[in-house]
Amino acid sequence: MMGIYWNSFAEFLAMGHHGIYVWGAAGVMALAMILEPLLLVRGQRALVARLQSQFRAESRDNSGERSADRPVPFEGQH
Repeated sequence: MMGIYWNSFAEFLAMGHHGIYVWGAAGVMALAMILEPLLLVRGQRALVARLQSQFRAESRDNSGERSADRPVPFEGQH
């Protein structure tokens, strides 16, 4: 069985002159794995804030009398 051995840590980092590609790919992947959950949480917070704002606006609209040009939803519609 063939193993991979390096004579020094510098050779390990160089990865046989392919280190820039190997470590660059590892860095990009690590960055993506860190940013993904952060961006998802940020998007979820923005969505919740937008929906709360929309709900408050619709609640204010529905608290007064309905205008004649706006249709009234039927019982099964939410």
